Amino acid sequence: MAAAAGAAATAAAAAAAAAPRSPGAPTAAARARRLPPLLVLLAAAAAGPGAGGAARLYRAGEDAVWVLDSGSVRGATANSSAAWLVQFYSSWCGHCIGYAPTWRALARDVRDWAAAIRVAALDCAEEENHEVCRAYDIHFYPSFRYFKAFTKDFTTGENFKGPDRELQTVRRTMIDFLQNHTDTDRPPACPPLGPIPPSDVLSLLDNRDGRYVAILFENNSSYVGREVILDLLPYENIVVKRVLDADEAFLEKLGVSSLPSCYLIYPNGTRGLMNIGKPLRSFFSSYLKSLPDVRKKLISLPEKPNKEENPEVVIWREFDRSKLYTADLESGLHYLLRVELATHRSLAGAELQTLKDFVTVLAKLFPGRTPVRKLLETLQEWLANLPLDRIPYNAILDLVNNKMRISGIFLINRIKWVGCQGSRPEFRGYTCSLWKLFHTLTVQAGTHPEALDGTGFEDDPQAVLQTIRRYIHTFFGCKECSEHFEEMAKESMDSVKTSDQAILWLWKKHNLVNNRLAGHLSEDPKFPKVPWPSPDLCPACHEEIKGLHSWNEGQVLLFLKQHYGSDNLVDTYAADQEDAHEGGAPPEGGEQERGLVSPEKPQGEQRAKSLRPPSVLPPRPDLSQGLQLGLDGGHQSVSRAEGHREVEVAVPFLGMGFSSLDMSLCVVLYVASSLFLMLMYFFFRVRSKRWKVRYHRLSV
Repeated sequence: MAAAAGAAATAAAAAAAAAPRSPGAPTAAARARRLPPLLVLLAAAAAGPGAGGAARLYRAGEDAVWVLDSGSVRGATANSSAAWLVQFYSSWCGHCIGYAPTWRALARDVRDWAAAIRVAALDCAEEENHEVCRAYDIHFYPSFRYFKAFTKDFTTGENFKGPDRELQTVRRTMIDFLQNHTDTDRPPACPPLGPIPPSDVLSLLDNRDGRYVAILFENNSSYVGREVILDLLPYENIVVKRVLDADEAFLEKLGVSSLPSCYLIYPNGTRGLMNIGKPLRSFFSSYLKSLPDVRKKLISLPEKPNKEENPEVVIWREFDRSKLYTADLESGLHYLLRVELATHRSLAGAELQTLKDFVTVLAKLFPGRTPVRKLLETLQEWLANLPLDRIPYNAILDLVNNKMRISGIFLINRIKWVGCQGSRPEFRGYTCSLWKLFHTLTVQAGTHPEALDGTGFEDDPQAVLQTIRRYIHTFFGCKECSEHFEEMAKESMDSVKTSDQAILWLWKKHNLVNNRLAGHLSEDPKFPKVPWPSPDLCPACHEEIKGLHSWNEGQVLLFLKQHYGSDNLVDTYAADQEDAHEGGAPPEGGEQERGLVSPEKPQGEQRAKSLRPPSVLPPRPDLSQGLQLGLDGGHQSVSRAEGHREVEVAVPFLGMGFSSLDMSLCVVLYVASSLFLMLMYFFFRVRSKRWKVRYHRLSV
């Protein structure tokens, strides 16, 4: 699991830093680096899975949350005897990280309700789960879905509806959802939650069935009675009922002077008003659970679905904070194109235009390695030249995965954070890489404005910022983060008049976000969110005016242009083309590296075989001159002024080898040709009838 060895090494470094050090002694970091590798591994093993773990916010066995994945979510929610409330989240989403304690507390709070309704979570950031999150139509994180009991057909569930996501609000909405079940599909373990009429109370007063009967009197807006009923679900020898709107004379007869109150009927027939400290749910439930002979039933709930977590060891990658790492940018692109974009089954209208514009900016300004830039350029030309108003996502994925086997293009298929690695897997990572990517694009647009010539973005200093803004609004998974960015954009993005101002605008807003999230649960304690660049990275960027800190924006601009410039981009730790399984397609199972090496598999065996990029890359195919990326499924050649190059295509056999784009276009062409033939048929039928009328002669 991630972060075990890294955490051990970090702990060792911290311990070394805390110890007194004589002058001239090696630094704590240096001593930690000299720790024997075996010691680091043993420390990681001793730390156990809880110290490391994959990038998950919830753990089966430790939390009351039911942890689901792609292999268990449908089996758990389909035709279940209990209802489900599932949170689809992303472990990199700062709002999801901040909300995790509330979700864990909710699961603990309603643990006794599990026979009726269960609280679960599924991490859409895990690549093996992105297909199932797409099937459930999850676009933003966190998303909350209710699944009714005994649902036989596949459903994406009902969206959570509530004014907020506070624990009490969600708990009450769970009760409303349970009450929306009909008598035929209500979970069998859940008793009726509706109130009984006051007239039925009289029949309960003569209770002789050997059980306690608790009658909760409350007003119409109270949820206490229903909560207590569910709290006592797993307990036997007690029945809980609730009564609303009893008249004052009746309440006075029973001694009820305030609401809510509980009237208790004992098994021997004695009865009276319950005497508790406060009229709260927890007081009522605790008192009733402690009654003599009230004990938990032996209920066998299904085992919590959760795949086995194999312990893995973190590889901590030493990095220079003053450098920009190719691995971070390419890992961010991999996640953006293969996972985040996959939440959209097809793209049309404003969504498609946003993607086209964003890919255009990437293709023209991304400063990375040649094979990745060629992939982005190929994708950009294909999107620009494809004559379709709606594009299925799978067609985009086929190109990103290089299913056409075009030589010299690829994108890594595994995450390998370097400057964006965190002390725990859920920290930093994707969001860090996005900020780096956005800063890089604004800097490249400012230092190489000619790159945007002919795109429609030339001479527009806001072009890159507005494209980023629309991408975040349309595709970024963290809804709350997207809304915050949109608020900042509405407030001041229109004031940007030059490319330098665009660079500084993004820098200011990034620091504003850092300031807002400082101290938040999503903050990595090893990488605190402080104003950036720090004084050690750029001393000239910082000034003091009358004893107060201020920024020298001229120096900040120079620093940003240097830091995010192509000359500062280093390929250390970047994967070669061998890591891009057949040109970039994810390996079976969608396994993420996340900087991990499994002890069960040698690292060499984890790489799929593929051709290395040629030493001299051939010219990139011009898609506008004949190449439509295998639309006819056969071998194609592309004519260029400089010469010809054949594009290798997988040989189809009875339909095998065709991409989803090939198949969809075949269907479109088939339908179009069928309509054309039908029109021609009716045209000639009409013509033939006219001909018969014109030349008809009466017989003599």
